[in-house]
Amino acid sequence: MKNAVIQKIESLYLKKKTVPFNIGDTVKVVQKVTEGNKTRNQAFEGTVIGTRGTGINACFTVRRISFGEGVEKTFPIHSTGVVSVTVVRKGKVKRAKLYYLRNKSGKEGRIESAVTIQNESGTGEV
Repeated sequence: MKNAVIQKIESLYLKKKTVPFNIGDTVKVVQKVTEGNKTRNQAFEGTVIGTRGTGINACFTVRRISFGEGVEKTFPIHSTGVVSVTVVRKGKVKRAKLYYLRNKSGKEGRIESAVTIQNESGTGEV
């Protein structure tokens, strides 16, 4: 439980609109990168393997395989350095942390896609 004064100050720095995503989703995170006096945007696409924290301290970890090597980055949700987060594909998982993916390679490291299919009544999820 945080102090009411701290919550009020932190609320000034929270992003107004955040993209809802879950663990197991494949996301594309665009962040600002400064090199010398130049600034550019760089994308990092991978699977969300965990989230932690609340409020201004909330972070999420994204993992991808780059040139045969696993790369993980942790992004603060409310950071000004994170330009955008886009959900590329929804995943269907039963765990809160997907750290077991660190030991998997190739096809065994894939996550099942969450598919919605229309039933006879016109709505529904499978």
